[in-house]
Amino acid sequence: MSTQSWTVTGMTCQHCVASVTEEVSEIAGVTEVVVDLASGALTVTSDHALPDETVRAAVEEAGYSLS
Repeated sequence: MSTQSWTVTGMTCQHCVASVTEEVSEIAGVTEVVVDLASGALTVTSDHALPDETVRAAVEEAGYSLS
C-alpha cells in the first residue's frame, strides 16, 4: 500500500470535491481518495506509488490543477 498527498487548486465547493474524487478514483490501483476543500489537500491510497503525472491528468480532467 502507498499513501501520497498533493494540493489541488481551483476547488470552491463540494461539487468540486466530488469531481476530483470521482476522476482520481478511476486510476487503476486506487483504493481510497480523500479531498479536503478548505486546504485543497488530496490524499490517495493505492496498491502502488502513483506517478505525479497520472494524478495530475485525473485532476485536470476534473477541471482543476495540482500545485
